[in-house]
Amino acid sequence: MAIIAIARCSKLPDYEESIRRAGGDPWVVESGANPAADVIRRAGGILLAGGGDVNPALFGETPHPAFDAAESGRDDYEIELIRLAMERHMPLLAICRGIQVLNVAMGGTLVQDIPSELPGTLEHKLAVPPHAAYDLAHEIWIEKDSLLSRVAGEERETRDVNSRHHQSVKELGEGFITTATAPDGVIEAIEDPSRRFCLGVQWHPENFYRTGEFRALFEGFVEACRI
Repeated sequence: MAIIAIARCSKLPDYEESIRRAGGDPWVVESGANPAADVIRRAGGILLAGGGDVNPALFGETPHPAFDAAESGRDDYEIELIRLAMERHMPLLAICRGIQVLNVAMGGTLVQDIPSELPGTLEHKLAVPPHAAYDLAHEIWIEKDSLLSRVAGEERETRDVNSRHHQSVKELGEGFITTATAPDGVIEAIEDPSRRFCLGVQWHPENFYRTGEFRALFEGFVEACRI
C-alpha cells in the first residue's frame, strides 16, 4: 500500500479518509517530529493541504491587510518537502493553500487577496458548511489532455467545485502550466507536465469523499505513488 505523507493542518480527517478510500495509507507529518528528508525516504507521495496564507516575503511582497498567517514554521517545512520531492520526482498533490505554497516554492507569486486585487471576480470564499451540497460555488474550465482532465474522469472539460479561498496563483512557478480556471480567470489548477504526477488544485476535493465526486483524482494520485 502506498504511504502518502500529509503535511499537518488543522482539518485532517477529510484528507486522510480521501486517501484511504483511494487505496492509500495516510501518514500525517510535521516539522520537528518528521524531518523532511526522512519523509521523502519513507513516503510514496506528498499531499499538501489547506490552511493559512503563505508568507508573502517568500515571493518578494509585503503582507496585504487581509493576510492570515499559517502556523509557525509551516511554510518552511512544506517548501522543504516540495523541493526534496521535486528532486526525487515524487508524486505530489497540493490542495487550496497547497497549490499556493507549491507555486511559491518553485518561484511563483500569489494574488494575496482576490476581492481587493481582482475586483469583479466571483465569490471564491463561501462561508458554508464544507460538506453541504450548496458548497458547490462555480464551475471550472479544464484544459483538454491535461493530467487533471484525465484524473477528473472521462476527460472532463468542466467541473463544478467548492470554493473557500481568498488567495490564488498569480505568476506561475518554474515548470508549471495552468490547467484549470474559473470563469472569471482565477487559476484553479496547475501542473508540471514533465512529471508523472505534480498537480495543484484550488478547491477542496477532499470534502466530497462521502459522495465520491473527486475520488478519481485521489485514486490517480495514489496509483502514481505506487510506481
